[in-house]
Amino acid sequence: MAEKKAKQTAADTAKQAKQPAETSGSSLKEEILKESIADLNDQLKTSQHEGEQLKKERDEFEDKYLRAAAEIQNMNHRFEKEQQKMLKYDGQKLAKAILPVVDNLERALATEAKDDSAASLKKGVQMVYDHLERALKENGITAIDGTGEKFDPNTQQAVQTVAADDKHAADTVAQVLQKGYYLKDRVLRPAMVVVAK
Repeated sequence: MAEKKAKQTAADTAKQAKQPAETSGSSLKEEILKESIADLNDQLKTSQHEGEQLKKERDEFEDKYLRAAAEIQNMNHRFEKEQQKMLKYDGQKLAKAILPVVDNLERALATEAKDDSAASLKKGVQMVYDHLERALKENGITAIDGTGEKFDPNTQQAVQTVAADDKHAADTVAQVLQKGYYLKDRVLRPAMVVVAK
């Protein structure tokens, strides 16, 4: 019986010794679990913060991209407008250079032909003038006429004034000294006129 009692006591002691070991083992597991949960929470917060920062950077890049795309589109529109304008008024320099030739041809046609050779020369000048005038019209160059009309400082240049009378009301063009010309809708050269005052 003593032997039985000793075995029982040893079993009880081993059982008691085992219980604290199990208790300390389970508290260690809980501690590791708590640390792991804390680490995971920290990582989650860090990744959330990084995610927000990445979203912010993405939004900034997207904004920059959209602004750059809009700027490129505006530059393309500006370039197309400038190109159309250049094409529209192409030849302006040449047209300005030709206008004095047209003036001289008109002066030559205004002279009187007294003999047959002068008449045939005048006919040749008339043919050149007609051909040149047709070429100018085909390229959008038209004369500014204003005799008897109200003076327009945008298309006419007053070089002289005369007193208004029955034939010419005040602020009207009494005489055109030199024709003006348009290139499409732009004044190429203003007309030189005499204005009634």
